[in-house]
Amino acid sequence: MNELGDLVDVTTLAVALISVGGTLGGTLGGAVLSQRASRAEAAEQNQRADRERKQERDEQAMQAMRDLYAHLNTAARAYRIAAQDSVRAAERGEAVDPAHLDAAKEAWADQYSQAQMALAKDVLQVASALNRSLQIGYSVVKQLPSSPDLDEAYERAKTWFSGPLSDGVYLLRVMLRHDLGVEVDPHFEQTRMQMLTALDSARRNLERLLAADRPQATGSR
Repeated sequence: MNELGDLVDVTTLAVALISVGGTLGGTLGGAVLSQRASRAEAAEQNQRADRERKQERDEQAMQAMRDLYAHLNTAARAYRIAAQDSVRAAERGEAVDPAHLDAAKEAWADQYSQAQMALAKDVLQVASALNRSLQIGYSVVKQLPSSPDLDEAYERAKTWFSGPLSDGVYLLRVMLRHDLGVEVDPHFEQTRMQMLTALDSARRNLERLLAADRPQATGSR
């Protein structure tokens, strides 16, 4: 009878131990799974935060580029218009305030110097060509009073500002919009090179004409 009782006690103890072990195992297993889930959730949150920060940086960079392009375009237009207005005023015999043109020149120079640090190679090529063309336009205005043939000089100046230089400013605007993805033309590269070639050719021709005028202007004084 005692042996039977002992057997029952041992069996009861074994069942109890198994039950406790199962409970502990389940508890420990649940804790491990919970920790893994927490780590996975934390990792996902970190990745989401990284993606959001990257998206924010990309958006800020894009906005900064839009602002730079807008200011560059505005400065180019203002410079051309100021020079063109100076020519028209001089032709009408009105007093010309050089400070207006010089301020536009400085504003463009400031924006262009900033853009040189940020522009892609093809965009910089257009901006550089326009910069050279704006500079020769400035020389056109400054050389007007000493030109040997004022009628010819005025006509040449008006043609430059309303023709090749106007096209150059337009090319810059389209180039900037194209680079931002606002205006996409599959044939734009061909158009860009054609317009650049035409602008550079017209600028070099104008430089030759101005250079030819200078000795005459010097000798006539």
